[in-house]
Amino acid sequence: MNVYETIAARKSVRSFLDKEVADEILLRILEAARLAPSARNFQEWRFVVVRDPAMRQRLAEAAKGQKQVAEAPVVVVCCAETNEHVMTCGQRCYPIDLAIAIDHITLCATAEGLGTCWIGAFHAEEVKKLLNIPPEVPVVSLLPLGYPRDPSIESKDRLTLEKIIRYERWT
Repeated sequence: MNVYETIAARKSVRSFLDKEVADEILLRILEAARLAPSARNFQEWRFVVVRDPAMRQRLAEAAKGQKQVAEAPVVVVCCAETNEHVMTCGQRCYPIDLAIAIDHITLCATAEGLGTCWIGAFHAEEVKKLLNIPPEVPVVSLLPLGYPRDPSIESKDRLTLEKIIRYERWT
């Protein structure tokens, strides 16, 4: 699968097979996150990999009962050990840099025949308590990862390029 095919095939997976993800595949995917670009090369992303079924169940409860969090054989808890640096444009680095690293994970997982679902609906303080994450470390996303129950490629409902692209000026 080339990168364009991978982008077209990536989807949010909310139902996973009961099938383990091999260590070597998981490490390849996490290596892709490690290689992501970051502002000023701060590399503030940190990941807690959770495989324990009981802990995945507790994370699902902290994620408002989302069953895919417990069902996936792996949950990558995406955090930032940050210095809170703000770029000249006014944006903090870590949310953007972590989003890039997470996207590397989602695309590489797709290329490996796996699926993911970016979860933002969770209670961060509960997740921190469950995983012993320090109070100053933001938890940005939960990312269930595993083999999709339905591996078919879905069409994407997206705006047209004409709606999202401007040339030279906004108007």
